[in-house]
Amino acid sequence: MTTLTGKWIANDVMSAMIYAHSVSGRDEKLWEPLAAHLTNVADRAGRLAAAFGGQELARAMGGLHDIGKARDAFQSYIRGQGPSVDHSTAGAVIGERKYPLPFGRMMAYGIAGHHAGLANGDIAGGGLSSLKDRLAAGAATPLPESCLTPYLDIAPPEVALAAPVLSEGFTHEFSAAFLTRMLFSCLVDADRLETERFYADLHEEPVERGCPLTVADLRDRLNAHLAQFDGRTGAVDSLRAEVLAAVRARADDEPGLFSLTVPTGGGKTLSSLAFALDHAVRHGLRRVIYVIPFTSVVEQTAAVFRDALGSDDAVLEHHSGFDFGPADSGAPDEEGRDGARKLRLAAENWDRPVVVTTAVQFFESLFSNRPSACRKLHAIAGSVVILDEAQTLPLKLLRPCLEALRELARGYRSSVVLCTATQPAVTTEAGFRGGLDKVRELAPDPPTLYRRLKRVTVSTIAEPLSEEALADRLLSEPQALCIVNSRRHARDLHRRIAVTEGARHLSTCLCAKHRRAELTAIRQDIKDGKTVRLVSTSLVEAGVDFSFPAVYRAMAGLDSIAQAAGRCNRNGELPELGRVFVFDSPENEGHRPPAELALFARTAASVLRAHDDPLALDTLRAYFQQVYWLRGGEDLDSAMVGEGTAAIRGILNALRLHRRRHDFPFADIAKAFRIIESPLVPVIVPYRPAGEPDAVPRLLDALRHAPADKTGGIARALQPYLVQVPRSARAGLLKAGAAECIRSGEFGDQFVALVNDDLYRPDVGLDWEDPTFRRFDFFS
Repeated sequence: MTTLTGKWIANDVMSAMIYAHSVSGRDEKLWEPLAAHLTNVADRAGRLAAAFGGQELARAMGGLHDIGKARDAFQSYIRGQGPSVDHSTAGAVIGERKYPLPFGRMMAYGIAGHHAGLANGDIAGGGLSSLKDRLAAGAATPLPESCLTPYLDIAPPEVALAAPVLSEGFTHEFSAAFLTRMLFSCLVDADRLETERFYADLHEEPVERGCPLTVADLRDRLNAHLAQFDGRTGAVDSLRAEVLAAVRARADDEPGLFSLTVPTGGGKTLSSLAFALDHAVRHGLRRVIYVIPFTSVVEQTAAVFRDALGSDDAVLEHHSGFDFGPADSGAPDEEGRDGARKLRLAAENWDRPVVVTTAVQFFESLFSNRPSACRKLHAIAGSVVILDEAQTLPLKLLRPCLEALRELARGYRSSVVLCTATQPAVTTEAGFRGGLDKVRELAPDPPTLYRRLKRVTVSTIAEPLSEEALADRLLSEPQALCIVNSRRHARDLHRRIAVTEGARHLSTCLCAKHRRAELTAIRQDIKDGKTVRLVSTSLVEAGVDFSFPAVYRAMAGLDSIAQAAGRCNRNGELPELGRVFVFDSPENEGHRPPAELALFARTAASVLRAHDDPLALDTLRAYFQQVYWLRGGEDLDSAMVGEGTAAIRGILNALRLHRRRHDFPFADIAKAFRIIESPLVPVIVPYRPAGEPDAVPRLLDALRHAPADKTGGIARALQPYLVQVPRSARAGLLKAGAAECIRSGEFGDQFVALVNDDLYRPDVGLDWEDPTFRRFDFFS
């Protein structure tokens, strides 16, 4: 390979012959020269990595990533004169040879995988050849002078400017793997954005990206929103005001790890947002990322934030319903015939000042190897991450999750706030070995807050309650909420009371638009003093501001019981304490919780027998001590990485065992890191809100006839009409003809629509138990 020092030397004749992107049917003069693409990607990748000090390394990666396109075989391909060829390996080979460990290896992973994904270091996996095999089979591509850029001559010492990330607190294997994935994110996003820009400029189709509002603008808007609550009286409102003031007073604290321990109903959602915006403005941080355990709560929280900030555009709501699935492959069409596809790939890089997402989306992306999932990761650097309901992190992945949070705070200028009503004991100060350290509490005197916000009594019903007995108890209350552990239990219990006054049901069997309508109607009925007997799954336990005089909770973890208690006498409006009853179901009714939930329930039952106040902080601490501390370290990092006899138990262990030459098993780790073991899949349901036009048939008709590159807007319009179901349940619907797969040849199983409308009921939503059910059969 020719080397060059100084400025890039342009050669118009050669430059006109070596291209990065072609344009079908257009003169070659309009194609994009390879040198221009390499320079632009390098520039942009460096800017993206500046948030964590990795700009020189990212620039070097950008300058090398597509040099394989200079090969004659690739130039023939984009002219339609030959087959597609690998163009990613050549740059990886040069990066590996030119730069020492760990930098050359980091570059090689990202460059080789910028279309296909991060591979394992030394063993094939995840459908990808190993990096070792690709480097051995690849060859450096000699470049004509016209393709040389300054970024090809970045010296190894300059690349070492990534050292801030590798400084104090650096954990060799975890930090190195994490930095590799972050740099990969910068390269992928820069490549996609520059490709998008080229085609948009060519076709004179401007791409609308970003948001004109800054975090400072949003802080001012939130201040105006909060000002309308000034002067409210009442014990709960006064306490919320105290919490808000105390939390905002800590915004000047240096970025790092924080906790916010506020009882349910104490106003922690808006208080945490206020702290995050103040803190971001004070320290020049770029955005707020709010991470929530449940998709249904993401929808609700995003709506609260849009209202409080007075902007729809500033708040990005990102969860599984917004994942384009197979179409989001991360591999642009090199011939440029599908520019819209590239635009769809560019839709999810978290380029908004406020992002509301799920724990699944957040953490699985942090451990992913897919370009489309990793693309947004660099946006987390220099941001405030609020982890709502931190106690819901899965036990088998707890230690890797904590390491990721520690790494973000240590090396990426991110502030992380563990925000919960029931703070889990995951800090070293609490005695958790390997937990987070130097975590600063934002709430003023949490034990006193709990005492002042006591609004309920919690009683445990000694004997298991049959479904009939539970229904009788609900019917004896004019207003009551019952929370159970599964959608099936919620449906079965609702059937018991369905014909009675005020019977209501909430679960994720209802599509998002249906849930929102039900939530609004239930709130209004409670306010009007009407009879309301609501049966729900745990989706109401976070972010839903219901307030019932009586709440029944199926035995679960103590944190879930505390959350359920937060839906009782929430605003202290009752003349006496609200009543919360914890019950168990008989074994023969088939409504026992799943294995892990059963473990939490047994632990909670044990702790409740030894403590008088189930909601006191010392009780909650004792619960988490049993859940976390008494389990071995292997149980808190127990995912199996790899397959067969070569499988390794634990993600951190897999990284440690592959640290010597940075042969990290990125593909195997991505496969192993699953917060939800059996991911759910979407079904489009025919919900029609009262008084509104029937949107679903119109959208499905548009979907059937739209060009393949024009379906993105239709897909987003269908999001509120999705119900997530087990994959086996959707397969049963398809087999019975109760659902159809729309344009499967082009989109796979991305769009599955319910055909048997009788299976979507106005009271309980989608019931897939009998896919052949027809309403007229029932009444015949």
